[in-house]
Amino acid sequence: MAALLRSRLTDWTVVVPLLAVLVLALTWNRELPAAVTFLVAAFLAGAVLAAVHHAEVVAHRVGEPFGSLVLAVAVTVIEVALIVTLMISGGDKTQALARDTVFAAVMITCNGILGLSLLLGALRRRVAVFNPEGTGGALATVITLAALSLVLPTFTTSRPGPEFSPAQLTFAAVASLALYGLFVLVQTGRHRDYFLPVTSEGRVIDAEEHASPPTNRAALLSLGLLLVALVAVVGDAKTVSPTIEAGVAAANLPQSFVGVVIALLVLLPETLAAARAARRDRVQISLNLALGSAMASIGLTIPAIAIASIWLDGPLLLGLGGTQLVLLALTAITGVLTVVPGRATLLQAGGHLVLLAAFVFLAASP
Repeated sequence: MAALLRSRLTDWTVVVPLLAVLVLALTWNRELPAAVTFLVAAFLAGAVLAAVHHAEVVAHRVGEPFGSLVLAVAVTVIEVALIVTLMISGGDKTQALARDTVFAAVMITCNGILGLSLLLGALRRRVAVFNPEGTGGALATVITLAALSLVLPTFTTSRPGPEFSPAQLTFAAVASLALYGLFVLVQTGRHRDYFLPVTSEGRVIDAEEHASPPTNRAALLSLGLLLVALVAVVGDAKTVSPTIEAGVAAANLPQSFVGVVIALLVLLPETLAAARAARRDRVQISLNLALGSAMASIGLTIPAIAIASIWLDGPLLLGLGGTQLVLLALTAITGVLTVVPGRATLLQAGGHLVLLAAFVFLAASP
């Protein structure tokens, strides 16, 4: 038992988050040379990978579909913390950072993670199979949240720019939070079976057909280490954020591309977890992660930013531009056509991945 405990305590998934927090404490609010910044970035990547591992342990213990919520909420915590931190320190140039990051998260999840999941599922058994009832409901919720929070501000007339009035922002935040909460209740209660993996014949694969879950002690340890890893990710990302902004500027990329970089960073755990699930022939879990992250990114981030805007200077620009509106519309239409049959091939996966590539290219070269 003692040897097992020593082995567990020296595992990289335990050591790396603790070292990442130590690095954070030693480098916080300091001018760092390039070599030290690279070291912090390395520990940041390690903390992200450790967070994936511990989130999967907790998810396995609580079972689906509750498990898919764990990583989605964890990623949203990282996203909100990064956005607020950069908006506080960035001044006027970060007024649209929340919009750029949330929109990037929607495009990455609904095209990148979803497309990758379908690709891996289709490569495994030619056709990726999932439950259209649950996935369709999740996609409809994402589309509604995106339209409410990112599309409507472009067309409201109460303010000169693409922003809500305080009353409109309050309504959008409350409505987004309520809709997300309703989805969670449906996913974990009344229609839980809609979000469980299915066989090629459509039979639901319930939790008892999976491998034995970890013990309560192991799950609690992973939960604690997940929180430590998230603290390290947020803090170390803040430490390297000036380097990210300088790199974006040096590459002659628009300021809005910072939001893409943030979204790519915070969604790395989701991407890895979804890919692992798809390789295990659990495409439904991958889609739960993808669409759940998109939902949480809007339904939780927008209310949090709305509250933070009370103390932030300057307007909060949420409305999308013309190119972004076209990409969002294409994503919604393609997503609906992909989800309705409950089966997808390499063609549907390729369509979503091409949309992601178009988004990244147009974000770099608007």
